[in-house]
Amino acid sequence: MIEFVVLAAVAAGTGWLVRRKHRTRRAAAEPAGIPCMARHPAGEGRWRVGRVHAVPGEVPRWEPRRGGAVRLSGARATGVRVPTVREGISINPGSRIVACVLQDGGAIEIAVMPLDVRELLEAVPERTVPE
Repeated sequence: MIEFVVLAAVAAGTGWLVRRKHRTRRAAAEPAGIPCMARHPAGEGRWRVGRVHAVPGEVPRWEPRRGGAVRLSGARATGVRVPTVREGISINPGSRIVACVLQDGGAIEIAVMPLDVRELLEAVPERTVPE
């Protein structure tokens, strides 16, 4: 009988701690930027987790979770596509990949969720094709 009382006390304490942790996470503000995964240079290397920061009046940049930021100055989006089956293993298969050309001639691919594509394209406008 004593075991049941101790077990009930442990379950109640665990439930209280889990609820407390959940409340603190909900109360915390969402970090700034667009959550994404990027591959720089495009088509090479691994997909890395990070955020695209697009503050008005500043140069947009991609900040990986680890490592230095990549400035997207003069970057232009060249296309939006769905990930291939192989890419879908590394990134969310429901995401969209925005291919971008940088001003210095390099390229970067940024994978975002479909609801974030419009916000990313505002930060990195699409390249206009001369007629």
